[in-house]
Amino acid sequence: MVACQALTPSFYDKTCPNALPTIRNVVNGVVSKDRTMAASLMRLHFHDCFVQGCDASLLLADSPKIQSEQNAFQNFRSLRGFEVIDTVKSEVEKACPGVVSCADILAVVARDATVAVGGPTWNVKLGRRDSTTASQKLAEQNLPTFKDDLNVMLANFKRKGLNAREMVALSGSHTIGQAHCATFRYRLYTNVTKAENNFKRDRMKVCPISGGEGNTSPLDYVTPNEFDTNYFKVLMENKGILHTDQVLYNGGSTDTFVVEYSKNKQTFFNDFGAAMVKMGDIAPLTGSNGQIRRICRVPN
Repeated sequence: MVACQALTPSFYDKTCPNALPTIRNVVNGVVSKDRTMAASLMRLHFHDCFVQGCDASLLLADSPKIQSEQNAFQNFRSLRGFEVIDTVKSEVEKACPGVVSCADILAVVARDATVAVGGPTWNVKLGRRDSTTASQKLAEQNLPTFKDDLNVMLANFKRKGLNAREMVALSGSHTIGQAHCATFRYRLYTNVTKAENNFKRDRMKVCPISGGEGNTSPLDYVTPNEFDTNYFKVLMENKGILHTDQVLYNGGSTDTFVVEYSKNKQTFFNDFGAAMVKMGDIAPLTGSNGQIRRICRVPN
């Protein structure tokens, strides 16, 4: 990954000064009605950036020429919030047609959704352009899976230019949101990572050994709709819902980061914001590359 100097927080200051307030107003309105949507909106940015860079390829729908990344097994029937992005894009287009990219909208929406549920803010670098292609195959190769062990996760993030500390900070986004049974059954019915007995028994009621794939459980059972440090405290109790959560605190090299963030909210918030900026620098399209989509779901 090479950080792109073309990206800057002031990119739209002259060409679309109302872009950021417009995005924030839509996100605040949506999250005020449904706080669970904040996690979904943040996830879209992450799942976009990890596949051919932060280029809004994730938003492209199936067509004769495009195999949508939304069909990758890591995304299928688990991503949501696309209609929120559509609304944001529509409102921004009214303010300044053909100026603000869908890729930048995803980045700003992730920040605003975080703030809306009590999380940190950061300066979002802007100036990305939108891809005209997507790849289900690349999505399945690049996105983490719920069975990944720590070494696999570390290698995956390293390929994107993100170190172990940044990986743990970004994983802290699981302080909000829900997991589907299909993604945490592996954690409950194997002994790969330690699970507190009562926690495990209660989750087995939600997620039987077969069936109930769509049943959900909070990623952070203490404060599932508040962006805070309880996610890390939950891991230290061996109550992480996903295998990929609990491996961060399972006697390995990342335990120290989990402990540090559990004790220091400001350190976590600072590191999370910085890691989100760095993630947003993954392989953006700039200059004359790509396009500014008029509708985020289809190329122009």
